[in-house]
Order: sequence, then C-alpha cells, then structure tokens
Amino acid sequence: MSSLPLPETRQSHPKLKEDLDMELLPQTDPQVTIVVVPRERFSYTQESLESIYAHTNIPFKLVYVDGNSPAKVRRYLEQKAQEKNFQIVRTDYYLYPNQARNLGLAQVKTKYLVFIDNDVVVSPGWLNPLVQCAEETGAAVVGPLMCQEKPLHEIIHFAGGESHIWLDKTGDQARRRLREKMYSQGQQVAQLRDQLQRQETELAEFHCVMVRSEIFKQIGFLDEAILNTKEHLDFCMSVRQSGGTVYFEPASIVTYVIEPPQWTDLHYYMLRWSDAWTLSSLHRLRDKWGLAEDGYFQAKYKKLGWRRHMSIIVPLNRRITFGLSSRLFNPILVPLDKRLNRYLTDRHAKIQSQRMQEQTTTQQHDSQTTALSQG
Repeated sequence: MSSLPLPETRQSHPKLKEDLDMELLPQTDPQVTIVVVPRERFSYTQESLESIYAHTNIPFKLVYVDGNSPAKVRRYLEQKAQEKNFQIVRTDYYLYPNQARNLGLAQVKTKYLVFIDNDVVVSPGWLNPLVQCAEETGAAVVGPLMCQEKPLHEIIHFAGGESHIWLDKTGDQARRRLREKMYSQGQQVAQLRDQLQRQETELAEFHCVMVRSEIFKQIGFLDEAILNTKEHLDFCMSVRQSGGTVYFEPASIVTYVIEPPQWTDLHYYMLRWSDAWTLSSLHRLRDKWGLAEDGYFQAKYKKLGWRRHMSIIVPLNRRITFGLSSRLFNPILVPLDKRLNRYLTDRHAKIQSQRMQEQTTTQQHDSQTTALSQG
C-alpha cells in the first residue's frame, strides 16, 4: 500500500469546512442523509426510490439530486417529495457524477451520508448494518455487498477490493503504478454468503457507499475534474491517505440494475460515457497521483466507448438485421456514434462554460453592489 503524501485536491466549494463545522444533529434526529444522484439514465428512478422508502427501517433524511431529468420523471419526483418530505436539488443541465454528489453533500448536516445512484435497489434493512459497522469500527467509509443485474441481490458485482499505488522499480527508473481489483465479481451470493465477513478493505464503489461526514473536512469536496470514471478510486485513496479507514459490510446488500437506456435516457447516457469525459478523467487521475501511463491506462484507452457500443450499437444492429447480427452495420454505426458523441460533448462543454461565466459575472455584480451599499 502507498504511504505517499496526499496530492493537492481542487477545492471547488470553499464553504465546505464552514458547513461541516456546524453542530451535527442530536441523536434523537436522523443520523444519516441519503443522497441520490443520477448514474447513467433516469428510467429506473421510481423503482430505486421506492425501494429506499420500503426497505429502510431507521430514520433518515433524503436529498435527491435531479440533473435535468425528463419531464415525466421530474413530475414524479415533485409528487414524491411532497408526499415523503424530502429535498430536491435540481439543475436544468446534465451533471458529472462528482458534481451531482457535491451538490447533495452541500446539504448534509448529519453524522453520516449515503451516496447512492438512481438505478440501485436496496434490500430490507440495508442501512442498519452500514451504520453499525461505522459505529463499531470508526470507519470513514463503509460499502455494502454490491450486486448487479436481475434477479435482485443474487449476482455479486463487488465485495470489497484493492486500490493503491505501488512503486515499480523494474528497469532504470521507478514508476508509480495503480493497483485496482474488485473481489468476487460475477459470483453467486448464495455460494459465498457464509464466507463473506466484515473487514477492512481499500475500495468501495459509488453505486452505494456510506461516508462519515467529518472526513470531508480533511479531504475536501469530491474532485469534479474526474468527470465520469474511477472517481471511487480517487475518493478511497484520498480517505485512506488522510488516515480514514474503508470497510466492507456484507450484512448490507444492494443491487444496481443493468438495463439498456430508454429513448429519453440517450442524451445523458451518451454524455455520461463519452470518450472525452473518460479520457479527461483518466488523465486527471494519472496526473493527480503522479502515475505512470502504463498498461492499465492503455487498456482503458482501447476500450473507449464500450458501454455505448454494448448498450446502443449492438441492440441497434440486431434490430436492423432482425436478430441476425450484432456487427453487420458497425462500419456505419460506429463512426456515427463517435461523431454524435463528440458533438454532444462539445455542446455540453460550451453550455457549462457559458453558465460558469454567467455565475462569475453575477458574483462580481453582487460583490460590487454590496461594496457600494457598505461604502
């Protein structure tokens, strides 16, 4: 494991320490805030949210970050927010994952928070073991037994893992390299359930993870320069470098549901897994931690766009060929996907740039107005 110093992190929210220094809510109030964020689509919103309310049996607060969801989903969330009395943080533009999490984090005043994606279904009593683990171990981060696909809670996606930097002294010059490994992926819960035990680990995933709020005083807000991939590695390494611990708690089981995006999901899905966002994220991770651009990164570069290919191009090929081929029209569809992806990414970047300029102008105007009024 690396004992190297924690790299400098961009502080995009200067009010963080001030906000988290506020006195935490007393024990009679909820000690956990659940922060729901968009992952890659919006079409599983209802199933995910209703599972949280059906299967969480301790008090909690909920903040729902809605990054430009379709009108039908938006109306549903408004209705449920009135019914369940939770807070919606809404934007009229699509969000990077850490951007969405930071918007939710800024609203948290409880001892713990849970980041959970909007395509995750929880199992009965899922939250209790996470809190109990943190209370008994002092863990800064606790991850559940993460499952994938349907049937729910049967196929393991993640049961703890490794994420650290090691020094490769092979050759003339030592290189800092990244070690990433996910345990037990693809195996059946029923076969491993008796073997899985609570233990300290190096990695938890943002599909669903509980965090001790105080840790953000030390590491700052999540790094928004990591746009769409490997942000959980950066987070867990930062936590551990600051002296916090990460635990795996198999008594808590949740599942993230893998389904193709629906028509209203496509724009966000293509942005979420865009080549540009992925490249930018990998480069940020590499540069931030001083990593060698070795086979780990080269393998990631070669697989750019694989999610779009599997979720959009392959089904479209089969539909066009009436199920006969998943590759026949690749010479047409693959370049088309690349061009459309570049267009959507460039357009989003321009909109974000304009929004930031408008915010800066507004802030400068407000500062000038305040100065004049005080003068």
